[in-house]
Amino acid sequence: MALALCLLLDRRSDRAVRALWERLEEDGVPTLLSHTHGHHVPHLSYAVLLTWDQEAAGAAVAGLGDGGPVEVSVQGTVVFPRGRVALAGSASVALATRQARAVEALRRTGATIHRHYEPGHWMPHVSATTGVPGSRLQTVVDAVSDRLPLTLRCDRAALIDTTDGTTWDLSGVP
Repeated sequence: MALALCLLLDRRSDRAVRALWERLEEDGVPTLLSHTHGHHVPHLSYAVLLTWDQEAAGAAVAGLGDGGPVEVSVQGTVVFPRGRVALAGSASVALATRQARAVEALRRTGATIHRHYEPGHWMPHVSATTGVPGSRLQTVVDAVSDRLPLTLRCDRAALIDTTDGTTWDLSGVP
């Protein structure tokens, strides 16, 4: 499937997103809690790689050093194709610069980057649902709106194989 470079949320932020997922699941809306392999964690993806060498990707990201934790301001909901709904994060200049540096480092390894994660096209987001019909969108938007505004803090990073959830923790936050 894919390898994702993900920023992982601190405990408070992780709990907030999981509480949203649980509420949506109770309302019959599928989230990452029940999606595919069941090992999903709340995250913000910097990059999704379609082809890659895992060791080279890990070394490239490690070479960026630790930029420290990142805070992302969430002010609304974004709806992507096929009923994917997410918390819409702000794209500060600092965050966009860090994401672009990470993508370029990964590209230098020969990895193919998914087009939605190319610098200038990337939209910071944290997934809320994995596929909801249009008739249920209001349920999701209401559940997200009940929690806004929200600041999510990303204090760790990992490479995650989306096929099975295998995770390689990184020593810092690129």
